[in-house]
Amino acid sequence: MKGRILTADIIDDFRKNLELQEKSTATIEKYIRDVKAFSLYAKSKAITKETVIAYKNHLQENYAVRSVNSMLASINSLFAFLNWFDLRVKSLKLQQQVFCSEEKELTRAEYKRLCQAAKQKKNERLNLIIQTICATGIRVSELQYITIEAVKCGEAIVNCKAKTRSVFIVKELKQKLLRYAAEQGIKNGMIFVTKSGKPINRTNIWREMKALCKDANVNPQKVFPHNLRHLFARTFYGIEKDIAKLADILGHSSINTTRIYIISTGTEHRKRMENMHLII
Repeated sequence: MKGRILTADIIDDFRKNLELQEKSTATIEKYIRDVKAFSLYAKSKAITKETVIAYKNHLQENYAVRSVNSMLASINSLFAFLNWFDLRVKSLKLQQQVFCSEEKELTRAEYKRLCQAAKQKKNERLNLIIQTICATGIRVSELQYITIEAVKCGEAIVNCKAKTRSVFIVKELKQKLLRYAAEQGIKNGMIFVTKSGKPINRTNIWREMKALCKDANVNPQKVFPHNLRHLFARTFYGIEKDIAKLADILGHSSINTTRIYIISTGTEHRKRMENMHLII
């Protein structure tokens, strides 16, 4: 019970354990980032249950519920690794959302304006990155699987979070990607790379997308790669109405995760209620 202090060595051992569990690189970095933030809060002092509860309250004051629960999950995972089970805390209760805020969800019209803005800035790579994520539903970290070979056969085999799935590339996107690759002199391997041939960094993609907002007349709070994945999910579900199939396409282990992606906006929800005509 005494002297439980987080050290750099402990955090490094935790990282190695996550690697042995074959967690994805993004997941490992996320866990370590959360653990380091907690370590900074603890200030090298002995950690008690009171410390963890105080940190939980601190997170509640500064982050949304989902973010708090995500960070607590990382810390609880660390405590389980160290057999400090008595330090684990409960996640916050979150009621299932019926609809989402219109200020957060990217619309099809806004997506088109972003692509047009990228074209006007003569940033064809960014234009195609935006279209590729939105047309396939892949994660930004999965862009590395969009290779010349995959595009030519119209299917990318994606390995993420210990799962392998097939991602189809529609004919029109296939033509655009191959044309771009030819113009850039890319004959094999990844299509979206830097001048030195390395995979393009997600932070750079995020920054370049934000730079389009003013010209595209889109709220910057809506513009980040993952929102393109949400737009794909909502569009697909609007046609197919098959949440299980959508979960497989997105690479989700739980349908509950997929359900978050397809929540309609408040305006759409209100229209459906109006169409019920239950006021006599």
